[in-house]
Amino acid sequence: MPNKQVTIIAKATAKQGKQDQVKKELLALIDPTRSEAGCINYSLHQDSDNDAVFMFYENWTSKEALEQHLQTPHLQGLLGKADELLAEPLEVKFYEILA
Repeated sequence: MPNKQVTIIAKATAKQGKQDQVKKELLALIDPTRSEAGCINYSLHQDSDNDAVFMFYENWTSKEALEQHLQTPHLQGLLGKADELLAEPLEVKFYEILA
């Protein structure tokens, strides 16, 4: 099981008036994350109907690679600002590829 690919969908909702700042912070995660060992893809999306809602679609080679990502300074830096920037806790869903 530890070597199975992991898919993540992470949703962040910006506080009112913080959409641009949140977008900037999230975009700053892309390059360093994509260069991490184990990152297959890491794509940021913004809700077409609500510009305060952002979603990352991520694929990792393993749960261990994802766990290493969660400890990186760039991600920890964002998580440290979550209370200031986000209207609700970051929503993270884990998926396992079937086919």
